[in-house]
Amino acid sequence: MDDLEKARISRRDFLKSLGLGAAAAAAASVLPGAAAQAAEETAGATWGMLVDLTRCTGCNSCALACKEANGLPQIPGKVPTALDADTYTFVEAFQVANLRGEIVTRYVKRQCMHCLEAACVSACPAAAMHSSGEGPIIYRASRCLGCRYCEVACPFGIPRFNWDNSITPKINKCWMCYERLKEGEEPACVSACPTGAIRFGRREDLLVQAHARIASHPDRYIDHVLGESEVGGTSVLYLSDVPFDRLGFPANLPQVAPPKQTEKILYKLPYVIFGMAAFMTGTALYTHRKPAATVPVEADAATETPDKEA
Repeated sequence: MDDLEKARISRRDFLKSLGLGAAAAAAASVLPGAAAQAAEETAGATWGMLVDLTRCTGCNSCALACKEANGLPQIPGKVPTALDADTYTFVEAFQVANLRGEIVTRYVKRQCMHCLEAACVSACPAAAMHSSGEGPIIYRASRCLGCRYCEVACPFGIPRFNWDNSITPKINKCWMCYERLKEGEEPACVSACPTGAIRFGRREDLLVQAHARIASHPDRYIDHVLGESEVGGTSVLYLSDVPFDRLGFPANLPQVAPPKQTEKILYKLPYVIFGMAAFMTGTALYTHRKPAATVPVEADAATETPDKEA
């Protein structure tokens, strides 16, 4: 087998590999679209929570009930003040001006927003973060690699890594009391709220209630339900009489879910790969071409012009 034949086989194998890679990329670009469509179809049937910040008194009953229901450590007489490995929800206080210009104290319950198309689920390479299909974003610790991609991907900065456990990696966040839901019970925080600031039910029903409250009391609420469309929609919704960016929520959140934005890139990926394959193939053919044979030119005495006679 000569060198030229070896080069042909090498290029053939190379192109085959590129073709397989391009096919895999094309398949990957289709899967996110299917997942997104499934999320849209089930959005109305998912469970959700509606938090009315005008009704919250900051009693912290929800945060303490969460700790008790999940067996999380508590310090007597102390309420949680931040999300961490042992705190799935807490209440944060803000001094802000309401719609009437009055300085009021508003209490904001923080927890996982349970996005309909969760970035943490999309980013997890081991499928440890998982959408239940019923609203809650749950976690399968046995699959976790400890990569913390979910922490980086979350637009609300919710997941917390357990740094005290160096052997078995673990991420902690609110699971919307998924085990209680399967038993027909409400999440612990909802059951513990004494003012009705937290409502639980089907997401589509909660949105109807939220918009009905806004329509009935336009002087009490801003015309915005946080979580209705932010990052593609969330299962935890908020009502407020104060703009949400003044209450510690991220400003200018995209209306499109992060996985959908990634999907646009994946759709273009096959074309990029094909373009690279064509370029590299052309380069390989050019650099491995067989040089043209050259014939030395010898002087032909017969064709030489004779010197003129003097």
